[in-house]
Formats: sequence, structure tokens, C-alpha cells
Amino acid sequence: MRYPALLTDLYELTMLAGYFDEGMHDTPATFDLFFREAPFKGSYAVFAGLEPALDYLTNLRFQEDELAYLRNLHIFKPAFLDFLKNFRFRGNVIAPPEGTVVFPNEPLLTVEGRLAEAQFVETALLNIINFQTLVATKAARISVAAQDGVVLEFGLRRAQGPDGGLSAARAAYIGGVHSTSNVQAGQLFGIPVKGTHAHSWVMAFPDELSAFRAYAACFPDSCVLLVDTYDTLKSGLPNALIVAKELREKGHQMLGVRLDSGDLAYLSKAARRMFDEAGFPELQVVASNELDEYLIRSIRDEGGKIDIYGVGTKLATCAGEGGGALGGVYKLVRLADQPKLKITSDIAKATLPDRKHLWRAVDAQGNFVMDIISREEECLKPGQEVYDPTNPARHKTIAENIALESLRQTVMDAGQICHSPESLERLSDRCADQLRRLPEGSLRLFNPHRYKVSISPQLHELRSRLMKAYQD
Repeated sequence: MRYPALLTDLYELTMLAGYFDEGMHDTPATFDLFFREAPFKGSYAVFAGLEPALDYLTNLRFQEDELAYLRNLHIFKPAFLDFLKNFRFRGNVIAPPEGTVVFPNEPLLTVEGRLAEAQFVETALLNIINFQTLVATKAARISVAAQDGVVLEFGLRRAQGPDGGLSAARAAYIGGVHSTSNVQAGQLFGIPVKGTHAHSWVMAFPDELSAFRAYAACFPDSCVLLVDTYDTLKSGLPNALIVAKELREKGHQMLGVRLDSGDLAYLSKAARRMFDEAGFPELQVVASNELDEYLIRSIRDEGGKIDIYGVGTKLATCAGEGGGALGGVYKLVRLADQPKLKITSDIAKATLPDRKHLWRAVDAQGNFVMDIISREEECLKPGQEVYDPTNPARHKTIAENIALESLRQTVMDAGQICHSPESLERLSDRCADQLRRLPEGSLRLFNPHRYKVSISPQLHELRSRLMKAYQD
């Protein structure tokens, strides 16, 4: 998919025009993309959206109709519009692999290049990375809550537009949701597609049993029946069992039923009991209806017998407290040979200057202990003190048995993608593996353990020195 060059905020263009007028557009610049608070009042996020972001950068150019539109705005000079004709992104991008579990204040993308190109791509990169990271995080939370249950994404009809539906399906897969109802997402990304039928199917027939039989005749080996159109216990489940027996007699196997209303914990237990007593222990129970991680956890705590959770609205729209949007920001950290710092009275919002390296401290058992942000060429070792970026009075010593793993790599060099794209399965596996290696309590839905992110001695000293210089 091509992201148009005009998928941007006007101020990116006005700043670009100003840099061009001032002769600053070719000045080397470095920007960091990061977020300050984990979404959903959790402790982590799942990084997603890198491949679409790199596709955007690779194909960035202004088409003739886009230049004509800008010309008709009558706010840009002809020389600047001529400059845009050959505008390309030829910079570098440093990032962790998609599916990496990440934390507040860590540089996710670092974009290096000419000031013109590195500044202009801000809006589109935030649009892509913010949304897909948010959805992947929501999907991870839902998948963790489901434990051994399978999660199906079917939020397309409630998603924020067609592209939102596609992006949500891709990001949800990275976070641990392994199928979608979105057929286009299946075609584009290779995600397995799943689906049943709607209540309207049942209502279109003279009675429920006729509707079930017709659907089973059409899909004898992939039949999942929606059983709550009229009465789940008195009609839907008994009729589904009749069809299951008829299919078995013909050498076929019904897959299961879907519950879409009512007390899902209670109804799923009743369905499981009825299936087992009738000799159909293999039938699966699918549940839907405004599910999220909290409701799924509640169903499981009540002993619900659900095999597959269909999650739509709450996943695709990232609904929930602390959701809705990831507050990712894009800040200048170096211009020419000078580190840059956004200063504020709230140190928690002061940026981390200069080019940086991101490390993960791992113990001897392979568990994550903390992340450390250092200056680019700084050497870290056990025994050193590292500092809380939001409260320098808090510091911690790197333990002796710790291994430091680099989290990021150069993924684009001089405008060319320089890493091999990974399958969505690989990204999903990475996410699941990293979630298992977090400190105890990090995955709790309420009051989770706050993973430590520290800054190195040299980065701490540089920020303190720049803050003092700006304040004097």
C-alpha cells in the first residue's frame, strides 16, 4: 500500500518550507520516536508497525496532483515546490524488531538524515507506529488473559475506517491473535481467516433448525452455529446437537457453536456439559459480544468453558481505560554536531538528548531485569550506577551476573531497507517469548509491576548539563 506524501500535518510542510528558505534543510538531524506512558494503565507495549513505516519511507515522493494541490493553496513559493519534485527519504532508521516488548521513554525509531527529510516524516511515522503498537499491545493483553484459549479478531466493522481495520488485523496477529475475520487482511498478510454466520442467517429461514441444517449442508466440515438467536439453552444448543449428530452420520464433523449474548461463563459451562453428555466432547465453544481482557479474565475466573474468544470492537478500537491512543512523540535529539534537549519544568517530560543505544539487562535464567538507555558509543558494565530518567535521585547498580543485549539495529541505510522482513508468525512468537520473560507481576491487569528503564551515567550527565545550561 502506498501512503500518499500528503498524509501529513500542514505544519510539517510549513516547517520544511521554512528550513528550505533558511538554507537549513540539508543540516544533519536525528529524531527519536518514543512514548512516555504505557497504554491501558499497563507496564509495557508491543512494538509494531515497522514494516509499514519502512514501506512509507521507501516510496515517499510527491505526485504531480499532490504538487498541484499544494500550488493551489497559494502559501508555498515556487522554488520550494520545485524542491519537492525530487524529495525522497534517503536517511537512516534504527529500530527494534517488531514484536519486541518495549517500555516508556525508550527510543523506538531513531531517524537520521537531512533535517528536511527527518522532520517531514514525523506525522506519518507516528500515525503508523502509534496505532499498530497500541493494537498489538491490546492483543497481547487479551491473549494473556485468554491463557490457553484461542483469540479471533473480528473488529473490521467497528474499526476506524478500512485502513484501520487492516492495520488492526496485522498488529493484532503480532500481539498474539492468530486469526481474523477480515478477508483482505488474510489475502495481504497471510493471516488465517475465520468466521461463522450472523443472526440474520437464522432469521432468514422458517425456523432455527432449518437454518442450522442449511448452513451445515453448505459447510459440513467447518460448521460453527450461532445458537443465541432465540433461546440458547432451550433451542439453540439442542438444535445444534441435532445437526451435529446428522453430520456425524454422514461422515462429517461439526466444529462447534458460538455464544454471542447472555452470561457467557454460565452458558459456556452448560454447553460443555450438554456436548459431553451427548458424546461430542470435541465440539468447541466460541464466545463473542464486547469481549476484552477484563471480561475474558472474569469468565475464566468463574470457570467458563470457552475454547475460542471472538474479540471485535474492544480490540480494533483499543477501547478501555488508558487506551484510545498511544501517546507517541517525535523529538529532535541532535542537530549537526550538537545534542538537543526539550526542557520543561517537569523532568519526566524532558527529552533524552543525542544519539543513543538501547540495552536489555538479562539474568542468567534469561529473564529481563531492566532496560538501559546509553549514549551511542558508551560502554556499560556490571557494577555501574544507572539512573531513573524521570527521577535522577533513584538509581540502581547493574548486577554482576547480568548480560546486556542490544535491542535495536539499523533497518534502513541511506533510504534503502537493509534487513530481511520477518513473517508475522516470527513476530508473534517473539512477542509471546518476551512476555514470558518479564518480571513477575508485569502482566497483571491491575497495578502491574513497573519494569525499570534506566539511563546510563554519561547520558544522565549530558542531560543534566544541558538542562543547567538552558536554565542559566
